[in-house]
Amino acid sequence: MRIIDLTPDNGPAVEQVAALLVESFKDNWPDAWPTLAAALAEVRESFGPDRISRVAVDDSSAVLGWIGGQPQYDGHVWELHPLVVAARQRGQGIGRALVIDLEAQVRARGGLTLWLGTDDEAEMTSLGGVELFPNVLERLLTVRNLRRHPYEFYQKLGYEIVGIMPDANGPGKPDIYMAKSLK
Repeated sequence: MRIIDLTPDNGPAVEQVAALLVESFKDNWPDAWPTLAAALAEVRESFGPDRISRVAVDDSSAVLGWIGGQPQYDGHVWELHPLVVAARQRGQGIGRALVIDLEAQVRARGGLTLWLGTDDEAEMTSLGGVELFPNVLERLLTVRNLRRHPYEFYQKLGYEIVGIMPDANGPGKPDIYMAKSLK
């Protein structure tokens, strides 16, 4: 496996990444990229001059995973968006490698913090499907992973939960915010 820049002139990889987004998010995040056209628009957006777009590929150049990053706060903070790994390749360190690579890319551009939002639209955590008000922070402090929500993957890589937006995706569908210092 190697990690390379995803560029607009790499048509086969662009198509593979878009298909991967649709397939990987359809069950637990069906509104993320419901169609190939929506996924292609997301991939094309990642080619902005200030953005990072990286893919993990195998020896035959088949896409194993994709990660993107975009600067915020004058480049001091970057958002990790999105991260996807092919279902058959999960658990093999590809997601970890992509995140570590993105951290290095962001650090090289002067970024101090990397953050992400990880939605719970399918009641995968104790925060989904419930009314979080009042005492939102108390509920956040006692979050439990009920069905393999990705927030624990990020925690293993040093990311901390730094907040939550209740009902971000509709009633009982919060967005969990996580961040990591790159200093």
